Amino acid sequence: MGRLVYSYLASLDGYIADAAGAFDWAVPDDQVLGFINEVERDVSTYLYGRRIYEMMTVWETDPDLAAHSPKNAEFADIWQQADKVVFSRTLDVVPTRRTRIEREFDLATVEPLKQSIDGDIAVSGATLAAEAFRLGLIDEVQVFFAPIVVGGGQRMFPDGVRQRLALRGQRRFANGMAWLRYDVLK
Repeated sequence: MGRLVYSYLASLDGYIADAAGAFDWAVPDDQVLGFINEVERDVSTYLYGRRIYEMMTVWETDPDLAAHSPKNAEFADIWQQADKVVFSRTLDVVPTRRTRIEREFDLATVEPLKQSIDGDIAVSGATLAAEAFRLGLIDEVQVFFAPIVVGGGQRMFPDGVRQRLALRGQRRFANGMAWLRYDVLK
C-alpha cells in the first residue's frame, strides 16, 4: 500500500509562496537538491492540481532546465519516470508522458490508488493537499524550511485542520535550510 506524502519547500513561517507569488527564496542549492533527489526516488506517483502540474511540466518539456546541473538532470529523470495524476476540471490534454487526468479528488478516486501502489505517492499543491488533509488521506509530511520569514502569501497548511504528527527524521543543510519529516498520527 502506498503512503501519501505531502512535501514542500516553505519559509520558516510556513508559506510556499510570498504575497507577490514568488518562491525564488526557496530554490534549493545542489546539496539540498541532491537530498531531494534521494527522497523523491521513493515516489512512484505524483498527485497534482492543474497549476502545480503546469509548473512542473518543465522537468520534461524544457531540456535546458535539466542541462543546468547534474542534480537538475537527475531530478528531471526521477520526475519523468514517475506516474502523474492531474486533478482538474478544466484541463483536457497533458504534454507529459505517464500522466492522466482525473476530474475529482475524493476518497473514491484516491483510496484505490493508495491501495494499488507500492511506492510513495506525493501530493503537491497546497489546495490539493488541503483536501487530502480534510479527507484524512495524508500519511506523512515533509517540509524543507528555507531560512527566511516572508510574512504572508500562500500557506503550506490549510486553516481548520488540526493534525498530530510524530517526528521521524530531520536534516540540516549548509545553506541554512532544514528538512523535517513527520508521520501523521491517525
